[in-house]
Amino acid sequence: MAVLSVDVSRFHRCHVLVMGDLMIDEYLWGEVDRISPEAPVQVVSVLRDTTTLGGAGNVVNNLVALGAQVAVAGIVGTDDKAGSMLKMFTELRVDTTGLIQDPGRPTTRKTRIIGGHQHVLRIDRETRQEISDEQANQLAQFLRDRIDEFDIVLLSDYGKGLLTDTLLRQVIEEADKRQRPVIVDPKGLNFKKYTGATLLTPNKKEASLATGIEIVDHESLVAAGKALLREIQTQQVLITCGKDGMVLFENSKTPHRIAADVQQVFDVSGAGDTVLAVLGLVLASGASLQQAAGLANVAAGIVVGKVGTASVSAEELAKALSPSVDALADKYKTVSELTALAERLRAEGKTIVMTNGCFDLLHVGHVKLLSCSKKMGDVLIVAIDDDDSVRMLKGKDRPIIGAQERLGIISALDCVDYVTLFSTNDLERLIEAIRPNILTKGSNYTTETVLGREIVEKYKGRIALIQITEPFSSTQIINQIKEQTV
Repeated sequence: MAVLSVDVSRFHRCHVLVMGDLMIDEYLWGEVDRISPEAPVQVVSVLRDTTTLGGAGNVVNNLVALGAQVAVAGIVGTDDKAGSMLKMFTELRVDTTGLIQDPGRPTTRKTRIIGGHQHVLRIDRETRQEISDEQANQLAQFLRDRIDEFDIVLLSDYGKGLLTDTLLRQVIEEADKRQRPVIVDPKGLNFKKYTGATLLTPNKKEASLATGIEIVDHESLVAAGKALLREIQTQQVLITCGKDGMVLFENSKTPHRIAADVQQVFDVSGAGDTVLAVLGLVLASGASLQQAAGLANVAAGIVVGKVGTASVSAEELAKALSPSVDALADKYKTVSELTALAERLRAEGKTIVMTNGCFDLLHVGHVKLLSCSKKMGDVLIVAIDDDDSVRMLKGKDRPIIGAQERLGIISALDCVDYVTLFSTNDLERLIEAIRPNILTKGSNYTTETVLGREIVEKYKGRIALIQITEPFSSTQIINQIKEQTV
């Protein structure tokens, strides 16, 4: 597959300008256990909230996660949300000199309420009023002054009034003059305003509305793609088709279909942002359009398996392109990876079981603990003490088996879904990040002595003690070996 030859390590050399509708995405995560007595609606008990960049900001997020050097141009308000957005851009080391702050314009904010594993409600606070010609000219001047610094220009149109005909005409003309590709994620019915852009990336519904062609099969899809090439006078069109993948249209070429990377789709929020970011970055790194489209398809497949507005990292892409020969390595997750994974699993309604230990010399008691733990839920996460923690708990002569080998041994068990390495002092932080439904330990513990019990119970989880009757322990086995070798 040609996409496998894309070198993601080159992304950090690329400089990208993102111009588009910026917004804040808020998520209120909670549980639903009753219907309101005031109206026939669900009552969501909020447990936590998160805030991230949305719209064109999510394109920026994806680019930064992939290692690119990014500048952003657009318009925001002067309210608190604008301040939060600017702070997030600063933390991402994004160039914000192309941003205009308008005191008469609210910063676009979308608030999503997630109850259990369901998206309950979305609240939008925004204006769709077009920016003034003066503001459009100011943004166009920023592009003219800086365009030689950028390898590519990405336009993210969410229909919030930024990408007006006046601004688009100036941006596309200037980019063409300087031989800089322009990729547009379009919106609305009037695609002619994007005339002259290098590439358009509508989804199937957007392509259908823009052309007036009802897309019901491959033939009508091809007709819509060719109509866009002809009417918009763009060089290429990439129509995204969800579970059916993508179709790339180029002048005088047969449409190129790219099959979807099939996996469970949980949330399509931000998938178009990821496609735009990856397409632009791969092209900027010198790869072909077909390679860029193929990699964007892989990236979209990763993102739709995550909860909420999400991005894809260079490491995730590299892993997807070059699967490890040792499949067991896929079970190892960092704390940050487990946090995102656990969030997705909870949203899917899965029961997460977690246990932890040293596992220095695997014995039948360990196997019983792990196999019984797995039977209690859908996913078993095993946290393994690092070498320093084992020495602190067991003595200076331990561990007998190093951390990496212990990770490999535990990963080899079919009942184990994921493993991670931790320091004993960080166990509570790890439990807080994963928030397991069930935390298991052997029956040599009591519920009250299990570290992390309060955290688990705070999130309405429980402690489960696995009855272990076999008189085995790693320490006993090690002592027996030492006695026999004296």
